[in-house]
Amino acid sequence: MAAERGARRLLGTSSFWLCCLLLLGRRAPGAAAARSGSPPQSPGASIRTFTPFYFLVEPVDTLSIRGSSVILNCSAYSEPSAKIEWKKDGTFLNLVSDDRRQLLPDGSLFISNVVHSKHNKPDEGYYQCVATVESLGTIVSRTAKLTVAGLPRFISQPEPSSVYAGNSAILNCEVNADLVPFVRWEQNGQPLLLDDRVIKLPSGTLVISNVTEGDGGLYRCIVESGGPPKYSDEAELKVLPDPEVTSNLVFLKQPSSLVRVIGQSAVLPCVASGLPVPAIRWMKNEEALDIESSERLVLLAGGSLEISDVTEDDAGTYFCIAGNQNETIEAQAELTVQAQPEFLKQPTNIYAHESMDIVFECEVTGKPTPTVKWVKNGDMVIPSDYFKIVKEHNLQVLGLVKSDEGFYQCIAENDVGNAQAGAQLIILEHAPATTGPLPSAPRDVVASLVSTRFIKLTWRTPASDPHGDNLTYSVFYTKEGIARERVENTSRPGEMQVTIQNLMPATVYIFRVMAQNKHGSGESSAPLRVETQPEVQLPGPAPNIRAYATSPTSITITWETPLSGNGEIQNYKLYYMEKGTEKEQDIDVSSHSYTVNGLKKYTEYSFRVVAYNKHGPGVSTQDVAVQTLSDVPSAAPQNLSLEVRNSKSIMIHWQPPPPATQNGQITGYKIRYRKASRKSDVTETLVTGTQLSQLIEGLDRGTEYNFRVAALTINGTGPATDWLSAETFESDLDETRVPEVPSSLHVRPLVTSIVVSWTPPENQNIVVRGYAIGYGIGSPHAQTIKVDYKQRYYTIENLDPSSHYVITLKAFNNVGEGIPLYESAVTRPHTVPDPTPMMPPVGVQASILSHDTIRITWADNSLPKHQKITDSRYYTVRWKTNIPANTKYKNANATTLSYLVTGLKPNTLYEFSVMVTKGRRSSTWSMTAHGTTFELVPTSPPKDVTVVSKEGKPRTIIVNWQPPSEANGKITGYIIYYSTDVNAEIHDWVIEPVVGNRLTHQIQELTLDTPYYFKIQARNSKGMGPMSEAVQFRTPKASGSAGKGSRLPDLGSDYKPPMSGSNSPHGSPTSVDSNMLLVIIVSVGVITIVVVVIIAIFCTRRTTSHQKKKRAACKSVNGSHKYKGNSKDVKPPDLWIHHERLELKPIDKSPDPNPIMTDTPIPRNSQDITPVDNSMDSNIHQRRNSYRGHESEDSMSTLAGRRGMRPKMMMPFDSQPPQPVISAHPIHSLDNPHHHFHSSSLASPARSHLHHPGSPWPVGTAMSLSDRANSTESVRNTPSTDTMPASSSQTCCTDHQDPEGATSSSYLASSQEEDSGQSLPTAHVRPSHPLKSFAVPAIPPPGPPTYDPALPSTPLLSQQALNHHIHSVKTASIGTLGRSRPPMPVVVPSAPEVQETTRMLEDSESSYEPDELTKEMAHLEGLMKDLNAITTA
Repeated sequence: MAAERGARRLLGTSSFWLCCLLLLGRRAPGAAAARSGSPPQSPGASIRTFTPFYFLVEPVDTLSIRGSSVILNCSAYSEPSAKIEWKKDGTFLNLVSDDRRQLLPDGSLFISNVVHSKHNKPDEGYYQCVATVESLGTIVSRTAKLTVAGLPRFISQPEPSSVYAGNSAILNCEVNADLVPFVRWEQNGQPLLLDDRVIKLPSGTLVISNVTEGDGGLYRCIVESGGPPKYSDEAELKVLPDPEVTSNLVFLKQPSSLVRVIGQSAVLPCVASGLPVPAIRWMKNEEALDIESSERLVLLAGGSLEISDVTEDDAGTYFCIAGNQNETIEAQAELTVQAQPEFLKQPTNIYAHESMDIVFECEVTGKPTPTVKWVKNGDMVIPSDYFKIVKEHNLQVLGLVKSDEGFYQCIAENDVGNAQAGAQLIILEHAPATTGPLPSAPRDVVASLVSTRFIKLTWRTPASDPHGDNLTYSVFYTKEGIARERVENTSRPGEMQVTIQNLMPATVYIFRVMAQNKHGSGESSAPLRVETQPEVQLPGPAPNIRAYATSPTSITITWETPLSGNGEIQNYKLYYMEKGTEKEQDIDVSSHSYTVNGLKKYTEYSFRVVAYNKHGPGVSTQDVAVQTLSDVPSAAPQNLSLEVRNSKSIMIHWQPPPPATQNGQITGYKIRYRKASRKSDVTETLVTGTQLSQLIEGLDRGTEYNFRVAALTINGTGPATDWLSAETFESDLDETRVPEVPSSLHVRPLVTSIVVSWTPPENQNIVVRGYAIGYGIGSPHAQTIKVDYKQRYYTIENLDPSSHYVITLKAFNNVGEGIPLYESAVTRPHTVPDPTPMMPPVGVQASILSHDTIRITWADNSLPKHQKITDSRYYTVRWKTNIPANTKYKNANATTLSYLVTGLKPNTLYEFSVMVTKGRRSSTWSMTAHGTTFELVPTSPPKDVTVVSKEGKPRTIIVNWQPPSEANGKITGYIIYYSTDVNAEIHDWVIEPVVGNRLTHQIQELTLDTPYYFKIQARNSKGMGPMSEAVQFRTPKASGSAGKGSRLPDLGSDYKPPMSGSNSPHGSPTSVDSNMLLVIIVSVGVITIVVVVIIAIFCTRRTTSHQKKKRAACKSVNGSHKYKGNSKDVKPPDLWIHHERLELKPIDKSPDPNPIMTDTPIPRNSQDITPVDNSMDSNIHQRRNSYRGHESEDSMSTLAGRRGMRPKMMMPFDSQPPQPVISAHPIHSLDNPHHHFHSSSLASPARSHLHHPGSPWPVGTAMSLSDRANSTESVRNTPSTDTMPASSSQTCCTDHQDPEGATSSSYLASSQEEDSGQSLPTAHVRPSHPLKSFAVPAIPPPGPPTYDPALPSTPLLSQQALNHHIHSVKTASIGTLGRSRPPMPVVVPSAPEVQETTRMLEDSESSYEPDELTKEMAHLEGLMKDLNAITTA
């Protein structure tokens, strides 16, 4: 249709036809611009038109003889005239120097004095005419075969014979087929004249029908083929007088299977002899042929059938039946009709532009099915990446180039002949641009999606036309290093993306894009080089597969290792199937051969082999078929019957063994017979071929004989039938008339049957072959049954009750049926009532057992109460699902009151119903029961994963995807993995959880100009599915980053950068203001801590012993109340001792209720955290020096001695930040559909609380009794008392607060709704200055926990507290992205032991002596020096 529209537009708009042609090519990429016609001339342009160029006459197959002359005709039409050349057997003939072969003026080939001998056949072969017009092209004719008749050679010669007058006679003279037309006959040395009575068959055989005395004499055949005539031997035909006695019928010439071409004549020979003279009649496919009324069917002399002008309808099986009054014989033959190739659709002329794709259509028919090949300018077109045969016969040319111009011919060929049809291709130049501006090159051409076999390209509008609504685009692409370029066009104006399909894996392609407006095509974009992804290498087909039968029940198959495929072959799978069945079986094989045993005898099987490697199954081989060897039959012939002919002969009839038991081609039958009185004297006779009857003659009168028959194959004799007896007549009975009426007939009616009995006719001298019983309601002619002559009774079954039947009995023989004897009877009434229908099962229930199994149970009210099945009833269970809507029912039978339905789909609703069957009675279907299978983990990854950059935010990307095709349940979330190293272990990838069924997600603050790899994993209630393939995306280059003075993302007016060292999370430099702010905050924090420590020491020394005991008792009671006697974790860690564990955290006073993380989140799955047992404590103390600053080993050991055992955990950590500070925060596992965070998880300087000696409450916070109760409750809800120490803030301790108690609040976990097994503490690591960071812990704020909804960009931690600002925390990813990191112990502080706590309370006055205080002050002074050094630096 697109081509027709294009042609009409060309004819209607002559001045702009080239522009219209271009637009048409744009609308229909790959289609021809115009077909079959000449475009009109446009002003100022020379337009080429299609040139008529075709053959007027083509050569045909020719038969010649030696020494004669031959002309092979050929003539071509063209302007200017064409140059004619000839090819013989594919090679051009040099006719200039050939004295026997010359080219005639019209182009025909003349061959004089044809040469042909046994060893020299220079003229015989295949000839082809080639016509060429310079600057236009070349066409070739059909191929013609020249056959030269060989030297005369007799296959059979006439033999002497005798024939009775009036019968038929044949004289054989068979020669090689090409000499049959040159055969003639002589009688007594004189040429024999042929007529309607004397004919010559196509094989050369002479047939004489209705022989007379004048036909006797000497006969010979002569072959005259150009040389001296060749004579056969002479044979005498004797004509005998009619003996007036009968003789058996025999075939002198039987028909043989024949193959003919439509339009030819076919002769099926059939000549029979016998006395009386037989008559010949013909049948086709068991239907009699009406020869007299047909113009194409002729009965030749002797009875042969001639069919002229054969058509396809003449194909079939023909039966020649010869018969006289005594017997009938028949023979059959198959006529196969073939047809030469004919074109149903011929190729048409095509106009096209360069880079377009075109298709030449060619549709052919013929019998056998023709093969098609294509020729371009006389040369064979070899299929390649750019020349492809599509839709069986069509030729597709991809990415046209100028050299593709010319004439293309479709040549169809089969066993009968060949034919050709051609068309012309013209490549047009692009129309010159009209007056007006042309678009510039499209901008930013990128491959947004690269797969193994397709690439998606996107671009931006040209700079000359920023809107680009009316622009169309063409994408030109080619393989690297290939000059042939293809084009793909956008489907509508303004579209700026195209997906290029059908590419090759691991191949480099070059792309460029051009924009077109109404004035023409603009500039081309710069070439873009893209390589498709490699494909998983699966094994190719195993070469040289062979199969051969080794026995009647076994076949051996061999093959070789596949030539293509990546990876070692693990095993092979051999598939085989019996011919005619659809059930394929398979066997795992580890070697290159296998013998399949237990097959059926003489049965054809097909075999194929598939190789497997680590990626899975490869390409299957082609099927190879082989038949098991034959064997002796495994069953006896069927339906053996005996017919006594007279006092000395018995006719035996039988049928072949069942086909499945013949085990080969039946070559004959062995008949054994004996007298019943002498069982040891057995006589054998053989019957060859497919004959199914035999007359046994020469028997004794009035003697009983036993007969049995066995089938034969080339392997031997099969089992024989049981002995069957028959007795010859005492005397030869009369069979010249029909038998008399039977002497009596008796009937006995029953309900549905009548028993008939009779006695034979009184006249025993007439032969009785059997009896015919006729019966029917009111008439005896409804049905007839024939029984053996020995039988005296018969039961007529399947009658209607209470019905009046008329019955006849007639004796019959070969002459006919005798006089009938009539009787009538009325069948008895039916007294048994009709059975009542079965009751359907009740209480059908569906019990779901798994994701693919449901148990169906039911009850049967027709059974006794104990529900035990004692009869032969069975139940039918059917089930289906409504998705899709047209699903058919599946059924299964059961003999119990339950059935296990397996193989169901996960998370799918099924309906079930049950039916009971007993004998011929069945119930209706029961009421339906419904059941939904359990969910299963997704079995396929998310689809169509794409990554795009967010407009205006180069460090933010958006990941999009589609749900997995096999979700197997409701998707509850996704996990996005990303890394800069695609080969990194999966636990080293950064993860982003996505809650719910959202299909898009943002990831912020990525490093510019860095390639990232992304994978996505879906989950449902059963777990995680497989990961998608890695998708690569490279972030844009810096176009105004923070380091270059570009504006940072707006995080609120009160936003302060995190004090996380000198580097940003991804390595980009931070501003000078941030460094100064860090120094100021650290300085203020250190001074504040020094003051607090001095005041705390002073207050501690003034504490009385009574107050210590009261506080210790109060804490002891409180600890018992919380932890049920576990006093191990009562006292929180000392603020002064553990200050190096704490950290400064930034304050974000932004009012934004949904803070968005600006740094890459760290991995959040529990696999990244490996607990460390207590045995590693010594190693941990040694490693602490790596991030404790300038603390000495003495002070380290002193502090370590005052700490209790604390739980530890391992996590990957980058060793590059010199002094990391680690804090542990519990994060809900991903199993929870929502992330719950509490504001108590982090502390900040603005929210820290200092203890004053004179005040029981922290400075800056008015904490009521209810608030403290709330705090106590939060401690009860901590997931683990080992990892989450208790707060020391209790209501009974109101007088004084131990300074150590202020530390515990920073370690309080948020209240968890899940058990501790689902929530593990996750360490967040921030790069730190070598000096360390300090943070004063905060009291947990009051109020219930608050939940933040999931956001497109998921923050690592989100806190919200009552009457407090929302804090947004920047968290750096652990280590450098994509690098392997050694595990580092993370120590979560816990309270010291009870004994140590009591001792510290009682001896607090002596714990800080002046010398020790001096040491502590000296340590602080060292820290201040370090701080000054950093500040000056």
